[in-house]
Amino acid sequence: MVEALVLNATYEPLCVVPARRAVVLVLVGKAVPLATGEEVMHSSRTEVPVPAVVRLTRYVRVPYRAGVPLTRKAVFARDGGRCVYCGAAATSLDHVVPRSRGGPHSWDNVVSACGRCNHVKADRTVADLGWRLRRLPVAPTGAAWRVIGARRVDPRWRPFLLDGPFADDPTQAGERWEEPA
Repeated sequence: MVEALVLNATYEPLCVVPARRAVVLVLVGKAVPLATGEEVMHSSRTEVPVPAVVRLTRYVRVPYRAGVPLTRKAVFARDGGRCVYCGAAATSLDHVVPRSRGGPHSWDNVVSACGRCNHVKADRTVADLGWRLRRLPVAPTGAAWRVIGARRVDPRWRPFLLDGPFADDPTQAGERWEEPA
């Protein structure tokens, strides 16, 4: 399914909508297309290129911004798709302080881990094993995270998501991994 990124009049990411909704926003004059794809929608009289990114013509005040939802894809994006213990490709989630020991299911306690490290760690803490985290887990911030925390990022959205998880190069999120000093 083709989707479009919707930006506020100030270029702040607001949400992602189906392509059909983006076309309607453009046709009624509520948005202007900033990036289009190869797709085209046809009517009986006209053809309209499907926008990949639209910017609203009027500013929309968002009264309340909820935090970024804690999802598997968002944790993998935050951690660059790498295990926080050894740096291998991550395949699972792990609680730094195990839930069996009272650890919460929150952004600052959930990390991505490879299957081997997750199995070895089991229900022990990092201190029990003498391990250390390559990166401390923190809740992601920024409007871009709220928009794309749980979805695939269209390459045409990248220039408009400067504060998000894929600002540098979303296709190689693991390459941005910083080795511990």
